[in-house]
Amino acid sequence: MRIAFASDHAAVDLKAALVAWAQGAGHDVTDLGPETAARVDYPDYGYRLAEYVEAGAAGFGVALCGSGIGISIAVNRNPACRCALVSDPFAATLARQHNDANVIAMGARLIGPDMAQACLESFLAGQFAGGRHQPRVDKLGAPAQTRESA
Repeated sequence: MRIAFASDHAAVDLKAALVAWAQGAGHDVTDLGPETAARVDYPDYGYRLAEYVEAGAAGFGVALCGSGIGISIAVNRNPACRCALVSDPFAATLARQHNDANVIAMGARLIGPDMAQACLESFLAGQFAGGRHQPRVDKLGAPAQTRESA
């Protein structure tokens, strides 16, 4: 699989560990930065990752920051991305099965490297179930056209 990784300064070490694991597992990996723990702004890297996934340069993305929240918000600004913030493997599996997520986000200050790897493994192994979930996923890509009246 082609996987792109991006983080902020708080998640550089976790990103390096996950990149190494993914490469060792035989995946085609792109590290979109940053390379050091010097302070950066997570939106810049979230947007970069989202554009990379949108362009088809990677099938999946991994977005990391201190909490995972900020970078996931940045990625989700791009309608081509469905980024799920997860903290356990079951949530990662459901993100793929039910939401056809193409980007996973995690918080380096909230999750250790072993759990992050387990989440990434589950995410990559998951398959979109389609069926009853497909119309909901379709709505995620076109929110203004699909709002139901309350």
